[in-house]
Amino acid sequence: MQYRKMGVRIPWEASALGFGCMRFPTKKILGFIKKVDEAEAIRILRYAIDNGVNYVDTAYGYHGGKSEVIVGKALQGGYRQKVHLVTKLPMWKVKVASDVEKFCREQLKKLQTDHLDVYLFHGLNKGRFQLVKELGLVFEMEKLKQMGLIEHFGFSFHDNFQVFKEIVDYHDWEACQIQWNYLDQDTQATTNGLEYAAGKGVAVVIMEPLKGGRLANPTAEVKAIFDNAPVQRTPVDWALQFVWNRPEVSLLLSGMSAFAQVKQNLEHASSSGAGKLSAGELDVLKQVSDVFRKAILIPCTACEYCMPCPSGVAIPRNFAILNSYSTHEDLKRAKKEYAKLAKSKDALNAAKDNGMAALCSKCMKCLEKCPQAIDIPGTLEKVNAVLGGTVPIEQAFPKED
Repeated sequence: MQYRKMGVRIPWEASALGFGCMRFPTKKILGFIKKVDEAEAIRILRYAIDNGVNYVDTAYGYHGGKSEVIVGKALQGGYRQKVHLVTKLPMWKVKVASDVEKFCREQLKKLQTDHLDVYLFHGLNKGRFQLVKELGLVFEMEKLKQMGLIEHFGFSFHDNFQVFKEIVDYHDWEACQIQWNYLDQDTQATTNGLEYAAGKGVAVVIMEPLKGGRLANPTAEVKAIFDNAPVQRTPVDWALQFVWNRPEVSLLLSGMSAFAQVKQNLEHASSSGAGKLSAGELDVLKQVSDVFRKAILIPCTACEYCMPCPSGVAIPRNFAILNSYSTHEDLKRAKKEYAKLAKSKDALNAAKDNGMAALCSKCMKCLEKCPQAIDIPGTLEKVNAVLGGTVPIEQAFPKED
């Protein structure tokens, strides 16, 4: 395992590969209800730690609140002492300043620990940052440090570069977490934001290095580019090495959901390093990003922050089917997959998370939850029109010139 510095204010080094606990392995109960496979989640997390991963990241809402509990169990038996543990303050639940300590103590109990190594404001955007300022929440975080409940604090982020820069300039942050990969160099915090935060001494942690798994599944055109590259790598390795290539990156988080993924990512991390990619390799990724950018019509990363949907719509699944059609151009298969989803409220399963896009009631509750700022109701309407066969994809999702 390779280790990297955590900015200038955190004294320890982090493993280049961090374990993101948002996508633990799941299994089906009674044939349709997905539930975290707790035993397997603990097994793969401990395997990662045994092989050098020392940064574990979770959050209050991951897996419907179960992630922190499972992480707490996994870190028993001496594993807590081997890692730097990170979780996030659920900003959508914060109403008063005292909520910071309240939620922190609740999370410490679930995690079965007496302190956090890093505590992050979760998903700061313009609105949530305003709340941080109005309620004096940075001061509340400082109080948690004085009480010994946390060692360091920072924020995770989903908005644009201008908002990111304003947040970075507001405080001498110790860490930040941003979405960045070879497709997202000019979106959200952007490459400029990565450089800006690192230049001010902030440890920059990268999430979504595979853009919700999309970069792991290349189209035929992308595969051909990789096949002709001067260096042969898997699509996953290409994406991860791109992130690790930047010296400003402290580590990247991978939401690993299978033992094979853990083993492969550990191998990729062992050969990682800043400045290792040649100009030719970077050009390959430029070509690939151009192709991917044209094919991916909906920028959903399947984070499931929008779930559960009050109407039972399987929002990420609907978007995935449309994107699969867009990238692989198999309309028959896409329609078949779409038809498997529930067409009515009566057809919804017990979890009420298998509905097709047509069930969207436009309640708008999902809009403020989406880190990618997708117009979910409007996009679901387009998905239904395309996969329902009433509108061609080119009309519903016209390509930019």
